[in-house]
Amino acid sequence: MENDKEKNTAEFYERLKVELDNSNTWPAEYLYKFIMPSVGDNVERVEKAFDNMGAVIRTTKSKTGKFTSVSIDVTMHSSDEVIGKYKEVSTIEGIVSL
Repeated sequence: MENDKEKNTAEFYERLKVELDNSNTWPAEYLYKFIMPSVGDNVERVEKAFDNMGAVIRTTKSKTGKFTSVSIDVTMHSSDEVIGKYKEVSTIEGIVSL
């Protein structure tokens, strides 16, 4: 049986898929925005997730340097592919999707 967090996450991705399919014709440019603690290899792990995809990646550190924001412009081929990337990077501790 799913716990509430897993259920909420599944519902979130289902809603996102509908929104993505209603507002895009695939393939489409998609802008990912994340913020995460500037520790360990967090930023490198996000960048690696988009390797060899022709992505334009911009990173900006916060004034204190404790956090890094990452914007990724990339052509995606389906809503499932977009959601797959969100799931892939969701394992990075402290990452927040904006």
